[in-house]
Amino acid sequence: MKQFSLKTSGRSHFVEITREVRHAVESSGLQEGVAVVYVPHTTAGVTVNEHADPDVARDMVMMLDRMVPWDDPKYRHGEGNSAAHIKAAMMGSSAMVPIRNGRLALGTWQGIFFCEFDGPRSRDVWVRVLPADA
Repeated sequence: MKQFSLKTSGRSHFVEITREVRHAVESSGLQEGVAVVYVPHTTAGVTVNEHADPDVARDMVMMLDRMVPWDDPKYRHGEGNSAAHIKAAMMGSSAMVPIRNGRLALGTWQGIFFCEFDGPRSRDVWVRVLPADA
C-alpha cells in the first residue's frame, strides 16, 4: 500500500492526483492489474474525470454546491458540515483504474481527482496496486 498526503486550499476543492497514483503504480513494478485509490475521510472523495480543462472541475464543484447547499437550515448534523458528508457520499471514497503494460489505463482526457468538501485541510490518499488474476 502506498500513501501520500496533500493539502487543500478551499472548502470545496478538486486536486488532480494522477501523477501521484501513476508513481505508486510504476514503483510497484506491476504490469497488469488494477490500482485502487481510496480516501479515508468522510468529507472527501475521489473521482475520475476530465483533466485537460480545469473548468470541468470548477463546474463540478459549482453544480455540487447547487445540488447540496452548504447552509440548508434543515440539516441536523451538529458539526455543521452535512453538505460535505453528502457530497463525499455522492462522489464515493474510492476509484479503481486498470493497469495495462505497467501504466494506468486512463483515457486521453481522464485524470484522477481528490475531492475536498470540508477544507482547507491536510488529507491522505491510499493507493493499493493489485495484480490481475492469472
